[in-house]
Amino acid sequence: MRHVVSSGWLFLTAMILAYGVANLLQSAAAARTTVHHTFDPGLLVRLAGQRTYLLGLGCQVLGFVLAFLAREDLPLFLVQASVAAGLGVTALLGVVILKWSLPVAEIGLLALLLVGIAGLVHSAKPAPARPLGAFAVAMLALSVLVIAASGFFAVRLQGALGSVVLGSLAGVGFSAAAIAARPLANEHTVGGFFANPLLYLLVVHSLVGQLLLGLAMQRGSTTAAVAAMDAGGAVPAAVVGLLLLGDQIHPGRGWLGALGFVITLVAVIGLTRYAEPQHHHATAEACRPEKKKTPLRPAATSR
Repeated sequence: MRHVVSSGWLFLTAMILAYGVANLLQSAAAARTTVHHTFDPGLLVRLAGQRTYLLGLGCQVLGFVLAFLAREDLPLFLVQASVAAGLGVTALLGVVILKWSLPVAEIGLLALLLVGIAGLVHSAKPAPARPLGAFAVAMLALSVLVIAASGFFAVRLQGALGSVVLGSLAGVGFSAAAIAARPLANEHTVGGFFANPLLYLLVVHSLVGQLLLGLAMQRGSTTAAVAAMDAGGAVPAAVVGLLLLGDQIHPGRGWLGALGFVITLVAVIGLTRYAEPQHHHATAEACRPEKKKTPLRPAATSR
């Protein structure tokens, strides 16, 4: 009997490429925008005035759609962890296009990340999702307020710490969106799709996550911000997927899936520690009218 390959694998590969390009473009745009010290949604409006950011946002939307399609039959622990593989694409493009110089530690962690993703790919078993219960949907709605409130206070943090904390919160937001998307992807009628509250929870969580990611990218390393996002989003999605949504692992490969997940998580957490900043930003101080403003120059980077 001929083995039929799930289309989810194709969507997953294309998703990784799209997110890798999106990270690079959005980071470049965030570097040219004054650092915000408040939880201001207006940042998204200002970023949207830049063509680079809009191109990056377009790639991210494409990645989001591809991830949505992949989640129809691939488990959440695989799709969410594979988002982190976009960091490898971002790093490669940064070296080739922007002449980044990657530290040895970062190169090693990116290689470790690929090993972890490979373990997850080999252990994951495609299967349709189970529907979420009313209580789980209510918890998703409540989590929007919790994430936004946490971001309101975390935005006061600066430097690498601010980048990691805000990136982690963005990851939790995107993880909640992914949890909503997994059963929603199995809704095959137009009426049922738009009447499903999961659709609107997906949109709201994505917008909050996008704002938090933009704030995180302003504070230091793109790799650190995105790695923190991936680390913050991987665990909740994996747990909920396995416990509530019917995510499956091939028989006898549970150890490989667990090992791959741990390796992936260690790699992305390590990247939040060892990744070096790529950009210098204009600060709020530099934009006060009583002081002479100096033009922004291309980022002097270690990359």
